[in-house]
Amino acid sequence: MHSVDAGWSSLVARRAHNPKVVGSNPAPATTLLKPHLWGFLLCVIYYLWFLMLQNEIEQLIKPTVEGMGYVLWGCEYIAQGKHSLLRIYIDKDNGIGVADCEQVSRQVSAVLDVEDPIPGNYSLEVSSPGIPRPLFHAWQYQPYLGQAVQIKLFKPVGGKRKFSGTIVSVDDTTLILEINHESQEFIFSNIVKANLTV
Repeated sequence: MHSVDAGWSSLVARRAHNPKVVGSNPAPATTLLKPHLWGFLLCVIYYLWFLMLQNEIEQLIKPTVEGMGYVLWGCEYIAQGKHSLLRIYIDKDNGIGVADCEQVSRQVSAVLDVEDPIPGNYSLEVSSPGIPRPLFHAWQYQPYLGQAVQIKLFKPVGGKRKFSGTIVSVDDTTLILEINHESQEFIFSNIVKANLTV
């Protein structure tokens, strides 16, 4: 079967949710935090919301995807107003083709229409993991011990958010990379994005 790296896209419009609250204007809030701390707090809240949403979506669609004989590799939600995108990655041993993405897209779309986990409008895209392969969960690193990976962190380590290295070991909570001939430890909960590198 022909393998597709870029994947096949299914664009599905969702209904918008834009409730309007009618009432008097609230009194100004007392400033308790400095402006830069407010910005950091908002980033933390958004990151936690993103993790919760991603987990909720995966739990909703995983039975459907696996029931069709595929592996749910992961999902990512890119919030861009009415142009927001939910991208779902699927995989199987003999590769993913256009027909696979189309079939999964129809079934997943039906589940999302009923459960409606994402407020507002967004598009749905179903794809193979492709190259470079993204990594979403700790178990996905194990088969790639000794291979190169690039990670992006939420909270900087040593003043840096991006690291590239070789996967040395992994457990449920921790990833160890070899970077410049030295081992460095990272916590999975702090990894925002990871991709194998060629």
